[in-house]
Amino acid sequence: MNGNGGMLLVVSAPSGCGKSTIVNRVMQILPRLVFSVSHTTRLPRSGETDGVHYHFVDKATFAAIQDQQPTGFLEWAEVHGHKYGTSVDEINRHRQEGMDVILDIDVQGAAQVRQRANPVSVFIAPPSFAELERRLRSRKTENEATIRVRLANARKEMACADVYDYLVVNDRLEDAVESLKSIIIAERCRRRRLSDGQDADWGA
Repeated sequence: MNGNGGMLLVVSAPSGCGKSTIVNRVMQILPRLVFSVSHTTRLPRSGETDGVHYHFVDKATFAAIQDQQPTGFLEWAEVHGHKYGTSVDEINRHRQEGMDVILDIDVQGAAQVRQRANPVSVFIAPPSFAELERRLRSRKTENEATIRVRLANARKEMACADVYDYLVVNDRLEDAVESLKSIIIAERCRRRRLSDGQDADWGA
């Protein structure tokens, strides 16, 4: 994994925590952020576009990319019966352009990334488990069996929060967005980069 260029940022959260909304808001605020588009074997949902939300591929294509190590997937996982993977080539290309890359992945994938790279990791949590259940049910997009699976997975995922560098609790959306934005700016400054992601240059 190429260590030069932009930062690698891993963001994980149980389903229903508002992770995608928070990440999208921060990307609208801060420049030089790019979202890593994962490959998946699941079918597109309503409103999803291939190459924008995911690279939608069949199982054979996914397996072929897996075999292309070390330039296949940086991480991959099977979640709710479908496979998801992050392309090494896509990550390296963005980072070499000086972009900070956000990986929206689950705890399984985050653990794999930590083995192969040195990401900044952020876990987004609900204010309580009861509130998470309320949010999942209020979406009214899944049946009872699916909700129970997501809640069971959420308990396991939240037990992994301590291994992440940062914790953001999404009680109020505006506060969670500000927290993630502040984390990214702080990490840029720690890497001697400006808050907008540009390299600091004093003309020496």
